[in-house]
Amino acid sequence: MQTDRVSRTRCAWVPLQDPLYVAYHDEEWGVPSHDERALYELLTLEGAQAGLSWSTILHKREGYRSAFAGFDAEAVARFEQRDVERLLGDPGIVRNRLKVESAVGNAQRVLEIREEHGSFAEYVWRFVGGGPLVGSWSTVGEIPAETAESRALSKDLKQRGFRFVGPTVCYAFMQAAGLVDDHTLDCFRRAPA
Repeated sequence: MQTDRVSRTRCAWVPLQDPLYVAYHDEEWGVPSHDERALYELLTLEGAQAGLSWSTILHKREGYRSAFAGFDAEAVARFEQRDVERLLGDPGIVRNRLKVESAVGNAQRVLEIREEHGSFAEYVWRFVGGGPLVGSWSTVGEIPAETAESRALSKDLKQRGFRFVGPTVCYAFMQAAGLVDDHTLDCFRRAPA
């Protein structure tokens, strides 16, 4: 349990000394999103985080938005090799070739999913039955790193050619995008029962 100076109890994973992190927890994490850009952004950022801390990615988020055309999947899908090389020199993002190339390839796959399912949002939300799954966790330690739903999403994304979408990355994406509400029972952001 984390409590700030105005007596709001938050999930214990929130570093209260980092205002950006607090705002992310308070305003975004676990809030259901059907916004195409936001979903592509969160999937990209969660993949970029693999092997790193979320704080690193969160503090580079504006750099990612600038580098990846505001997460407009149509624009990113048109990136060419010269764009990848440019991005590898951009200190505003994690300069890992595989992660940068996956963001471009994943944008192309997002467009394919939109063609098939009408929207990327419609596609991802079907993995949770159309509405958020709400956990009932007393402590952060109880929250799983992956679930049957994240494994199913990961498997399907991989079959479609997505990269950096393992079950743990997919679960973090599902939490971030509000497909899952894993705020602990004592957190002020927990959805009403």
